[in-house]
Amino acid sequence: MKIRVIVSALLLAFSSALLAQAAAPVAGEEAAKVVASGMVPDEGSRAAILGKLRDVYGAANVVDRLEVGGVVPPPNWTENVSKILNSNLKQVHKGQMQVNGTQVAIRGNVANEALRQQVVSDMATALNPTYTVDNGLAVAGASAQTVLDKTLSNRVVEFESGAATLTPVGRTILDEMAGAIKQIGTPRVQVIGHTDSSGNRVANVALSLARANTVRAYLVEKGIPVDSLSTVGSGPDHPVTSNETPEGRAKNRRIEFHLAN
Repeated sequence: MKIRVIVSALLLAFSSALLAQAAAPVAGEEAAKVVASGMVPDEGSRAAILGKLRDVYGAANVVDRLEVGGVVPPPNWTENVSKILNSNLKQVHKGQMQVNGTQVAIRGNVANEALRQQVVSDMATALNPTYTVDNGLAVAGASAQTVLDKTLSNRVVEFESGAATLTPVGRTILDEMAGAIKQIGTPRVQVIGHTDSSGNRVANVALSLARANTVRAYLVEKGIPVDSLSTVGSGPDHPVTSNETPEGRAKNRRIEFHLAN
């Protein structure tokens, strides 16, 4: 989804309506376009904002919902807003930017930490010193990891006792995980197998790797490219709780999914 823009003398936002009369979510073709809506002080401001957005995204990708009048902007508001409507915004996905008076807040996903800092630094440099910029950008990988973690939701991918054969419950969880991996764009994912501390460590490491390989094979069957998945067998070396109780050992026998570098 491209950025959705809402503009007023006090507010500029991407991807959701934040005016008092908040607009409904963008649907259909507009979800893939830049939608500019809200109030601007005059026709000159409207033309300047739309012109900058069209320069950045292309005229065909900008939807105009702007209204003129009813707001009093801070001095040089249009000039300052125009400065931050630049190609840097194309680095932000599923984003949102608010300009409330001279306070700017930006949200959304970027590819890496260096870009997260650069986008905001360039904005601050372009604006006059009376403006402040709140950096709410997130590295996309962190968001993707959150999707994986929420999908697993502290559940255990179950196997038959002492074996690398999935149970029906385990397969159900992996069906959901395959959907989650596709949802976040099929990044490289490391599948990590763990066991409890019972028995021989070497055998446990081998079993944990075998189970991780079973998970990878199942996900491949569900349409995840094999080269997107790597496996590790950690055996009993990284428990999440004590192995002293049956409940603890059950929690330690687990599969984890981590975004790979």
